[in-house]
Amino acid sequence: MSDLVKEIDDALFEEQVLFSKKPVLVDFWAPWCGPCKMVGPVIEDLAGEMSDVSFVKVNVDQSRDFAAQYGVRNIPTLLVFKNGELVAKQVGALNKQKMKEFIEQATA
Repeated sequence: MSDLVKEIDDALFEEQVLFSKKPVLVDFWAPWCGPCKMVGPVIEDLAGEMSDVSFVKVNVDQSRDFAAQYGVRNIPTLLVFKNGELVAKQVGALNKQKMKEFIEQATA
């Protein structure tokens, strides 16, 4: 994981996501999840390209109750928050172009 994508838990969620000045993409994932492993490098790439958006990851094995609070039943699940509000949700892996479009539409 790079410095551009922070791994957080529910203790840091409020500070890193809800109080963020920028829109935030939250990747709910797990180390054993194949599609999550495919999405990881895409998120790293986009984090390097999209400086106007913050990128964080939440491990569902370590934050089960928290994932359930946001309706995460399948992974990867990508949530976009803007001004502390959930504005978009994507379940399943996306290629780089589709993920960039998803983020841009959600943060426009």
